[in-house]
Amino acid sequence: MRKSLPFIAGNWKMHKNIPEAVKLAQEIKDKSLPLTSGTLVLIPPFPALYPVYQVIQETPLKLGAQNVFWEKEGAYTGEVSPAMLEAAGCQYVIIGHSERRQYFKETDEDINKKIKAVLQTQLNPIFCLGESLETRQAGQTLEIIRQQLEKGLRSLQSEDIRRIIIAYEPIWAIGTGMTATPAQAQEVHAFIRDFIAQNYGNSTAEYVIILYGGSVKPNNAFSLMREKDIDGALVGGASLKADSFLEIFQEALKAYEEKK
Repeated sequence: MRKSLPFIAGNWKMHKNIPEAVKLAQEIKDKSLPLTSGTLVLIPPFPALYPVYQVIQETPLKLGAQNVFWEKEGAYTGEVSPAMLEAAGCQYVIIGHSERRQYFKETDEDINKKIKAVLQTQLNPIFCLGESLETRQAGQTLEIIRQQLEKGLRSLQSEDIRRIIIAYEPIWAIGTGMTATPAQAQEVHAFIRDFIAQNYGNSTAEYVIILYGGSVKPNNAFSLMREKDIDGALVGGASLKADSFLEIFQEALKAYEEKK
């Protein structure tokens, strides 16, 4: 069964220089402890990874990175390897975020290579997928999600899948203020869990953590998190302030207790 729920990760994107990131991490640390249940992950930009780790290393807070390359080392200017992230204190790494797909033209095949590379280490991938507004309006959401799952998870085994956190992020809801309704989000989350069950077994499907991402805020977190197959959130803008990020976590805790 799924453990350490709810799972709330804050993707700071290209925000916060090192002093600002350390300050935010300290605020979250001070206001969140003692943390006795659930999982809180901070995902700052690359330069701030180790400084943030130094703030949270003696706490239950976890560290994640926003991207990774699939090679161990080499002449790949500007890239960062899984081993480098591990050395910086990371336990998680986002792979396949829609902004990486859109702006940097990452393909499902690239994402599959990154996931496989990360699984060779102790890092856990946060595998992002989601549909565009045009796709949803055309009624093709589930077909696109199926394709992203098939291609992103290609050649992986059940034991690999259990280490992957899946994040459903409808592209039309990222940074727009628009949010999928709880019913819309639940439909896709249930589809993802059913895909995992059909391809990797029921026990694996019950184990896998599936997050929702897309303009998650304190005022909509509870209604989203109370849905059966939504295990947490990948939070963007609301993770840039300690109070709103931790309020989302508290709302998720209340929803999780209701679902028990």
